[in-house]
This record gives sequence, structure tokens and C-alpha cells, in this order.
Amino acid sequence: MKTQVAIIGAGPSGLLLGQLLSRQGIDNVILERKSGEYVLSRIRAGVLEQGMVDLLREAGVDARMDAEGLPHDGFELAFDNRRVRVDLAALTGGSKVMVYGQTEVTRDLMEAREASGTTTIYEADNVQLHDLESEAPWVTFEKNGETVRLDCDYVAGCDGFHGVSRKSIPEGRIKEFEKVYPFGWLGILSDTPPVSDELIYASHERGFSLCSMRSETRSRYYIQVPLDEKVEDWSDERFWEELKRRLPDDVAAKLVTGPSIEKSIAPLRSFVVEPMQYGRLFLVGDAAHIVPPTGAKGLNLAASDVNTLYRLMVKVFQEGRTDLIPNYSRTCLKRIWKAERFSWWMTTMLHKFSEEEDFATRMQQAELDYVTGSEAGLTTIAENYVGLPYESLE
Repeated sequence: MKTQVAIIGAGPSGLLLGQLLSRQGIDNVILERKSGEYVLSRIRAGVLEQGMVDLLREAGVDARMDAEGLPHDGFELAFDNRRVRVDLAALTGGSKVMVYGQTEVTRDLMEAREASGTTTIYEADNVQLHDLESEAPWVTFEKNGETVRLDCDYVAGCDGFHGVSRKSIPEGRIKEFEKVYPFGWLGILSDTPPVSDELIYASHERGFSLCSMRSETRSRYYIQVPLDEKVEDWSDERFWEELKRRLPDDVAAKLVTGPSIEKSIAPLRSFVVEPMQYGRLFLVGDAAHIVPPTGAKGLNLAASDVNTLYRLMVKVFQEGRTDLIPNYSRTCLKRIWKAERFSWWMTTMLHKFSEEEDFATRMQQAELDYVTGSEAGLTTIAENYVGLPYESLE
């Protein structure tokens, strides 16, 4: 087999990159270790920045998003049994976010790729990357018991934190930066109406909580839990009771509960590798960076990487601009570190780190009081939440 761009991973970043490249006539093949059904079963983020919304429109996969997605021009911070609204549109000159689940984004991209007849190979085992520093890299994988070789010009590693792409870079060629937080998020998905029209981020003495949604009839809720907690110890009833304790009284009184249709615990970490490229391999999304979900940046950062790599590949294949290739990592990392800072800051400000009323606790309270009582503070939150502008390659 031969293609121009080999894409490793059929999550939303790999599929979006493939869709954008195909629309520019750039041939690509996607290899995915899991089945398509498994990829669609993963429950992930649901808040899309304006930049990602625009990119999905450029990719021609916006019809269902525009019909079913929920535009939000604000969200709320809750603490001390009160709520403060962050008016995104007013504070940023009209920018908003779109609530539309990652699963739905993935489904739309899968359907568009299938309709275009472009090649995606699911359940591709033992994927290995070769000669990445040469002008003719190649990929091998196993399918139906046979080893297949895929020759290509470039490789896009869109296969997540545990994927093969980053692991294919020799030791000493990249540097890792990591912060692990001492808690996780226990999340449930339920077919119940959201407690609020907008997201609520709540800081409480018992721990952080988040009220989110996937649609007008499907809700997504989270509570902070210790890392050693187990999902099976949390019945639906116990979850709902704990969530109510952490919300302002007026919100808790309106909460509609029901059976969960998905329940999981996600650990929180910040992680970045530098550089994000090695020879003709480009790392995209979670393969290169992880953010705690507090700032709603994970999927959006992956989209900004896709935007950068897509425009780079167009320059390379349509204009011969290979001189821009070294700019990929620098361009991506400028935006990534800003998003890492915002996600770390939101996490630090809203979560419970100590059982004691200590200095750090008082600093959290002072920080919340300041940013919610200052237009400059609220503007800082709003600008980062809706998403900073994409960086230019040149």
C-alpha cells in the first residue's frame, strides 16, 4: 500500500485530519487498533471552542452539529452557596462555545469518511513505524494474520497517550513534562434533563463538581474523588446524594436524578512532550499532551494541532513549502502551553487539595473572590475558555 499521509488512530483528531486532507486532494490512510464500534463507545468531552466549530465546518461535517448542538454564551462558577455567571459573549466580543459530544463528532466524521470512500483500516494490530528520519518512512501492521506494509511521505500520530507513535521516538529525542493531581473525576451520563441551561463549575469544601450536558435530555455530571476510589463502590444513589451536597441549594433542589447509562473515573494529569515531531512523524492531540478536563481543552487542543498539521500539509503538497515543516512543533506548543496553564489554574482554583483549612485553601477562596468580582478577572477566564486564536505557521 502507498499513501501521502499515514494517520495512526481513528479518534476525532485522526478522522478530522483525514477529512480535511481528503477535501484538499491529499491522499491518506487511517490505521486504528480498535474496532469502529469501540471508538464510538468512548465517552469524552462535549464543549467545543469556536475554532474547532469553524474547523468542523471547513471539513464539511457541521450539519448535525448545527442542528443538534447547543451554543452556549456563558457558564457559571459556584462557591459559598452562590453562583457567578461568566458571560463569554459579552466579555470576548461575541465568542461562544458549542456543547456537542465528542462521540457525535466522531460519528459525523466516520460517516463522512465512509461516504468519501477513503481508506480506514480498523483492528490493525502491531502497528510499527519505520525510517521516520528518512524521506521515505513506512508503516507496518497486521490484519487478518498477514503483515502489510504502508509506504508514505509523512506520518501523523493521532493515537493518544498510550499509542505507538510517541513510543516510536528514540529515547533522548523528546522531553516530557508532567504533573499528576491527587484526585480524579467520577463521571456519570444519564438520560435526564440538565439541571441548568449552562455548565456549572462548583467549588465546595467536600470537593469539586461539574454539571454539564450532551443535549437537552442527556446530562453529564462529575464529582472529585480520591485516586483510590473504585467505580463499583459508587451506586447511582450515592453519586446523586454527594453531587447535591456540593451544589448551591437552589441548584440541588432542581436536580433531576435517574439511572446512569455510563459511569467511570478519570485521573487528572498535565502532560506535554517537546518537540512534537521527529523526522517525518508529527504527534497530534493526546499523543503529545494531556490537560485536566477542568478547562474543557483536551479535544480542542487536538483540533488546534490538526489545524496546524492540515495547513502545513497543504503548503507542502500544493506549494512545495517543505521549509515550514520544522515550524509545526513550535507553532502547536505556543498554544498548548497557554491551554495547559489555564487548565492547571482552573483545576488549582476549584478543587479540594487538603483536608485542613490551610494557607492554600485561603488562597483558593481569595482567588475565586477576586476573579469573580473583577471584570478583568472574568475576561481572563472567558478569553481562555472560548479559546485563544490559532497560531500561524509563518
